[in-house]
Amino acid sequence: MGQKINPIALRLGIIRGWESNWYGGKNFAEKLVEDEKIRKYLFVRIPRGGMSKIVIERTIKRIIITIHTAKPGIVIGKGGAEVDKIKEELKKITKKDVQINIYEIKRPELDAKLVAETICQQIEGRVSYKRALKQALGNTMRMGAAGIKVCVSGRLNGAEIARSEK
Repeated sequence: MGQKINPIALRLGIIRGWESNWYGGKNFAEKLVEDEKIRKYLFVRIPRGGMSKIVIERTIKRIIITIHTAKPGIVIGKGGAEVDKIKEELKKITKKDVQINIYEIKRPELDAKLVAETICQQIEGRVSYKRALKQALGNTMRMGAAGIKVCVSGRLNGAEIARSEK
């Protein structure tokens, strides 16, 4: 497949849904910017939550946010305290009623974003990039994936010259 178009765009509405479900009307741009603020806030607020994607649905008075995560315990917190805090903070940002649903990803090894985050965390933790890549490849293939392609680039192992490894 060529790399001139986002492959998700080809699949939208057929085998994959949108990550924002609402009708914009005249204030489409405001809602789109607000969605982006919500996503950015949640990814910064819970950096180690293992969040894969955030689906936002809007009704007239309510915003329903579904968080797809591999670690629901971190997102929920003790007795749901963390979710309540996040809900209150999002109410201040959006000035609308917010409902948060949390969906657990059963097999995080098959989610591309989570595999990439795992590799990133290992490299940041000074693990050899070759070991991190091989471990990710092995885990993903063991879980039953049809295939996996990984590319790491930059100053690998602190080298002077940046390169990419596939």
